[in-house]
Amino acid sequence: MLQEDHVTVATTGAGYYLREMWRALNGDPEHLRHLTFTGAGDLPSVFTVTDLASAAIGAASLALGEMLAITSDGFPSITVDRRLASFWFRSSIRPQGWHMPPIWDAVAGDYRAADGWIRLHTNAVHHREAALAVLGTPADKEAVAQAVSKWSASALEAAIVEQRGCAAAMRSQEDWALHPQGRAVAAEPLLHGSLLEAATAKPQWRVARERPLQGIRVLDLTRILAGPVATRFLAGFGADVLRIDPLVWEEPHTVPDVVLGKRCARLDLKNPSDRAVFERLLSQADVLVHGYRSDALAHLGLDAQRRRQINPVLVDVSLDAYGWSGPWQGRRGFDSLVQMSSGIADAGMRRMNLDVPTPLPVQALDHATGYLMAAAVVRGLTQRMTTGAGCEVRTSLARMAKLLVDGSHLQFVAAPLESEGHSDHTDAIELTAWGPARRVKPPAIVDGVPMHWDYPSTTLGSSPAAW
Repeated sequence: MLQEDHVTVATTGAGYYLREMWRALNGDPEHLRHLTFTGAGDLPSVFTVTDLASAAIGAASLALGEMLAITSDGFPSITVDRRLASFWFRSSIRPQGWHMPPIWDAVAGDYRAADGWIRLHTNAVHHREAALAVLGTPADKEAVAQAVSKWSASALEAAIVEQRGCAAAMRSQEDWALHPQGRAVAAEPLLHGSLLEAATAKPQWRVARERPLQGIRVLDLTRILAGPVATRFLAGFGADVLRIDPLVWEEPHTVPDVVLGKRCARLDLKNPSDRAVFERLLSQADVLVHGYRSDALAHLGLDAQRRRQINPVLVDVSLDAYGWSGPWQGRRGFDSLVQMSSGIADAGMRRMNLDVPTPLPVQALDHATGYLMAAAVVRGLTQRMTTGAGCEVRTSLARMAKLLVDGSHLQFVAAPLESEGHSDHTDAIELTAWGPARRVKPPAIVDGVPMHWDYPSTTLGSSPAAW
């Protein structure tokens, strides 16, 4: 049976989240008995974040176990360490003698508006410029705060979004439940999925038990943070992951953590010759993982229909921030903004008797969605092996937020995690492009299938755009 600390899980906690994810993946519920949760303690939150982390990593690992079960002898036992899962939801990398850049730029953060709170997301230069253009201020935190205080939160949110920036007014869970976008997200499934018509014979992949995804080509068209988490998991079991970024895009505060095991190239998809290179890569890929807004690839001539024309058996997995229906579909967004919109930050503030927005202690929506996407990829590959057909699967951060809230019931966590120590880290030194580092030990153990990566983390654009 599904176990947590060797105690049967009912319909709450990690067991609840895992069942919901596995159901969304159309997985056989009998497979759940192969997974065990171990470890104690929880990330400090009024939401059950550690349970969500453990379940998401468990779902991806379970999908891998299922692939092995149909290609080799028996379903492997799977163990997920709740404590290590919590650490991985913060970051997996531990620099040795150097430091990761700050997570946020000088302007990003929560600000008091005239009638509430708003969060500005300004890490990207064009998003910062959009917010500052609306506010009419320089990139100075105090000047921004003074300007924000004169606006209503919802009016400023709308103005910045109209300017192609990123912002979110803080709403309560009750307000979100009544909001048109909140209602739209609540009506969506956790995963939208469709199996495409089989166009070729079943692939003749050799699934080696010790490296099950070796030889699988994954085209990674993702950025901060869910998509890169998904493809990092796939690379950990042997997938050939090629990440594609625009010519001038940088992501210094997350890249060392999430490009582990990947090769990273650059293409300008607005340029016809570079787009031709991308289409050639796509035609030879087994998997495409992308996090562009729902209309962004269409504007580049790469909508779902075109992608199917290029590669009819592609496993095509994508996400967006606010869902695939409703008035905000296609809106730019990030984990921290969805937490503000969906009532998570407000609930944390109220339940902890604080006077500032209180988000989750980690970007759990990003990480959980990333592992769910990885699970969808592996299940898609398994289906392709058995049917010959590709598939399209979509999910969103906002729908993951609903899953977290539904399973949490706003209960305070009583047992803190034991502090991280050297014994939680791998012995091997990873020679990243920024300096030596260690990693937190893998949070999941699939029996007989070690999780490890073939390449250290390296800079964006350091590899050619080629398989």
